[in-house]
Amino acid sequence: MAEVLTYERFDTDPFKDIDIDDETKGAYQIIKWAYEHYGDSIVYSCSFGAEGMILIDLISKVKKDAKIVFLDTDLHFQETYDLIDRVKERYPSLNIELKKPDLTLEQQADQYEPALWTSDPNQCCYIRKIKPLEEVLSGATAWVSGLRREQSPSRQNTDFINKDERFKAIKVCPLIYWTWDDVWAYMERHDLTYNELHDSNYPSIGCIPCTSQVSSSGDSREGRWKNFNKTECGLHTANSKPK
Repeated sequence: MAEVLTYERFDTDPFKDIDIDDETKGAYQIIKWAYEHYGDSIVYSCSFGAEGMILIDLISKVKKDAKIVFLDTDLHFQETYDLIDRVKERYPSLNIELKKPDLTLEQQADQYEPALWTSDPNQCCYIRKIKPLEEVLSGATAWVSGLRREQSPSRQNTDFINKDERFKAIKVCPLIYWTWDDVWAYMERHDLTYNELHDSNYPSIGCIPCTSQVSSSGDSREGRWKNFNKTECGLHTANSKPK
């Protein structure tokens, strides 16, 4: 049996040279390997954006009862919750969990300040997204993410298999070579459901206070944390713990 690739044993992406000329640009091959390699010790942390619909469809073909976690901050759009319900109907065997933070919004307001996202979005993201994912990944060896290199400059060097310094785990990113057009072409070809907000210039959808429509130019992260020097919640950055 091959030795399991872990955070401690990671050296380099073993799939740097794979053929990406298939329909999924290598994504299906990576997902198949990941779930065969890690079994029940891999988790997909899904935001239920457009990329998420692709990964859910591909993962379901490999492991019908895969664990999928949605970081439920209590601040998401109703359209996002409605989409999760539709996904559960289409893929009834998937193990979809809505993971909430330890603090309710009321407790967070009492302990810090009301509408913390308006003054310290990094702290808010840490409480409502990063800490919950830490708990989810505490017993996992690897996790799946929908990062694409095209999304933003900070994601251009993402590999299929990555050493995740933030969560001390292996991060699997099957869609690194996909373009936004690729995402929608697959969506249409396979008649996948998606968040209706995508039809109103919301390429990246997160919490209501920190998500806005985008212009026709700029990268897909343009609509996140408007008026802040911030484009990432911290899940994909090594130094994401606030002071």
